Amino acid sequence: MTDAPVTLALPIAERAAALAFYRDALGLEPFGEPGSDGIPEPLRFAVNDGLTLMLIPTRGFGWVIGEREVAEPWACECLLSLDAADAGAVDAAVARAVAAGAEIVVEPAARPWGYTGTFADLDGHLWSVVAPAG
Repeated sequence: MTDAPVTLALPIAERAAALAFYRDALGLEPFGEPGSDGIPEPLRFAVNDGLTLMLIPTRGFGWVIGEREVAEPWACECLLSLDAADAGAVDAAVARAVAAGAEIVVEPAARPWGYTGTFADLDGHLWSVVAPAG
């Protein structure tokens, strides 16, 4: 089971804005057949060979999770991390995210575990970009 592909699903407010953010800020390319709005349905991105990110409008996300309530955008139950080669790559990634509409949560800086910066995407999901300490 450890080699099985994983899909991470996140609720989003608006498909076109999410598409632009994940494409422009994170450099991810969507895949799949376009829906009536011209955006792949479902909206998915291949993060790497084993991980797919699927973005689901909040109303649909609530349907997928059954009787559970979708968390408010400020509620953080998960931190998503992206690896970077060095501090410059962290700074560049965070700057691209901010230019695409992200909010900086933790400014990029050296920490005991590496050089890292954290931002909230358009829907409040937290992303950390980390380069190894060194």
